Amino acid sequence: MEPKRDITGREDIVHLVDAFYGRARRDKEIGHFFNEVATIDWDTHMPRMYDFWESTLFHHPTYSGNPIPLHIDLDRKSSMSHDHFERWVSLFTDTVNQLFDGPIAELARQRARSIATVMEIKIFQSR
Repeated sequence: MEPKRDITGREDIVHLVDAFYGRARRDKEIGHFFNEVATIDWDTHMPRMYDFWESTLFHHPTYSGNPIPLHIDLDRKSSMSHDHFERWVSLFTDTVNQLFDGPIAELARQRARSIATVMEIKIFQSR
């Protein structure tokens, strides 16, 4: 088995994000948010997620937008619990761990935790 390497650029981000969303969409706890609650045009959504994570990990100005209002709207359609956020973080972290290892991979895990925490707080404040 080849040793894992760190996330180095957009190609790795695409691989990570595709793998994560594949898992999240099949997940029994949070899959319904992606498959039933949200109306997602995946051809548009996935490149935005690649941009988001590229901006988040490498400070490239590829993403602009505010995902919080969209997630507040999702929560109004189907309430998100603390357990849902924990599951999202767990799936994301597990996906990073399966694919990559290194400082940027660690940053991805840390940022996922931070993003989930902020998103959860903002959603709960909006209720």
